[in-house]
Amino acid sequence: MRIAFCEFKQWEAEFIQQQPEAAGWEMEFSEGTADELSEGAKASAEVLSCFIRSAIDGALLDQCPELKLIATRSAGSDHIDLAQCEARGITVCNVPQYGEKTVAEHTFGLILALSRNIYWAVDRMKRGDLSIEGLLGFDLYGKTLGVIGAGRIGLRVIRMGAAMSMRVLAYDMAPQSLLAEVMGFEYADLDQVLSEADVVSVHVPLLDSTRAMLNAETLALMKPTAVIVNTSRGSVIDSKALLDALNEGRLAGAALDVLAGEDVISEDRVLGQDISLEDLQLAVEAYQLMHHPKVLVTSHIGFYSREALDRILQTTVENVTGFGQGLPRNIVALRR
Repeated sequence: MRIAFCEFKQWEAEFIQQQPEAAGWEMEFSEGTADELSEGAKASAEVLSCFIRSAIDGALLDQCPELKLIATRSAGSDHIDLAQCEARGITVCNVPQYGEKTVAEHTFGLILALSRNIYWAVDRMKRGDLSIEGLLGFDLYGKTLGVIGAGRIGLRVIRMGAAMSMRVLAYDMAPQSLLAEVMGFEYADLDQVLSEADVVSVHVPLLDSTRAMLNAETLALMKPTAVIVNTSRGSVIDSKALLDALNEGRLAGAALDVLAGEDVISEDRVLGQDISLEDLQLAVEAYQLMHHPKVLVTSHIGFYSREALDRILQTTVENVTGFGQGLPRNIVALRR
C-alpha cells in the first residue's frame, strides 16, 4: 500500500518503519499537515494518516484520487468531512482508546491546579514574591464534580473524583444506571449538573449537537464560585460567553487544554491575508483566554504522554493492516 503520513515526527517514522506489518508499505512522511504533502504523495496515496491539525475536506480529497482509507491518529474526527468521505467510498478509522488514562490524568492535574492556584503560586515564587494573598484555594473533598460526557475519559475522571471524596454528577446522552450504581455517581440533566457542580469537566466530542453547548445561557446556570475544565474540544465552549462570565464574576476560573481558534493561532494565520472575520474573532478570544488572570491554558497536551503516543502509533498500524486485509477496524461512522 502507498501511505502518506503527515504531522509526523522522525521518531514516529522510525517506530512505524520498525513494525513487521509495514514491511511492504510504500511510505512518505511529512511533519506538515495533509495539505502540505507533495503533489505526488497526494496523487498516489491509497492511505492517508493524519492528526487533528489536518483539515480533510472536499478540496483536499479532490487531490487524492486513489485514496481508500484515512487513518486519523486521534479519537476525534471533527477535522474530517465524513460526508465527503462516505460519498467517495473512503473509509475513516480512528484511535478511540489511546488517551482515556492520559487525558483523564491531565484533566485532574488541571482541576488540582485550579483549586489550589498552583500555576499562579509557582509563577509568583519564580518572581521572588513569597506572598500568599490572592492564592486562597478550596478543598475538593465534599465538593460536587460535574462531568459532561461520561465516556471512556469521563468515567476515569469520575473515578478520580470519587477517590477524592467528591460527589459526582454526570450528564451523558446514553446513561447507564448500573454503571452509576457500581461506581457511585449520579446521572443528571445538563442544567442540574451545571447548577450544582463546583467543578465542571467537559469530555464530549465536537458534533453539531455539542458545538457551543456551554454558552451564555448554560454558563449562567453555574455558581459564581465554580470552575470549568475543558480537555475535549475548544468549540464545545463559546469563548465569548466564557470570557463574559469570568469578567463579570459569574465564574471563578477555567482551565483549558483546548481553545476554539487554536488552529488559527498555531498556523500563524492571524497575520496572513486569508483569515476570515470569524476566524479572526476566534483568534482574538483565544488570546484573551490565554492571558486572562483567571484562566490556566495548556497547549492541547492532554493526550501527550509517551505511552499514549505509542498506543496511537500501534493502533494506527493495526488499523492500516486490518484495512489491507479486508478487516477494517475502529471505523468512524457518519452521524446523521
